[in-house]
Amino acid sequence: MFLLEIPAWVPEWLYYPGLEVWKFANLAIFIAVGIYILRNPLQSALAARRETIKRQIAEAQAERDQAAQSLAEAQSLLGQMSDDVEQVRINARKEAEQERERLAAAADQEIEKLKAQGAREIQGARKLAQRDLQRFLAGRSLELARSSVISQLRPEDDNRFIKDRLDEFGRARS
Repeated sequence: MFLLEIPAWVPEWLYYPGLEVWKFANLAIFIAVGIYILRNPLQSALAARRETIKRQIAEAQAERDQAAQSLAEAQSLLGQMSDDVEQVRINARKEAEQERERLAAAADQEIEKLKAQGAREIQGARKLAQRDLQRFLAGRSLELARSSVISQLRPEDDNRFIKDRLDEFGRARS
């Protein structure tokens, strides 16, 4: 192998096997050249990425603002809908009360009609019953009078009635 002499001013640990300074120098040169060559494309790519991120942040903020506005509108509509629902409930209660009152008034009218009709029917039935009772009493009075007359009639009275009737009949023929 080839042995180099180490100058006195260079520390010995730099010549540790596998730790050669020229490798580090070579790496530094490679990185410097890479940075010099790639600096402009990297800057433009990073700038484009930065602009893309800014644009996406602005879009997200606009979407967030729009969502907040939509949420506020929805909450406003919900509050208004709650008011509308309460108004509908109040109107429904009023209408139900009015309908209840109307039905009660209609029922009262119907009751009055039925009372009047019932009174007319009762009056008609009373008159019919009175007429029937008068007929019955008249018939019964006639029967009682007839039975009384028949029970008090003697055979001589019977002959006299027959004779009077025959005389009336004869006169009526002439």
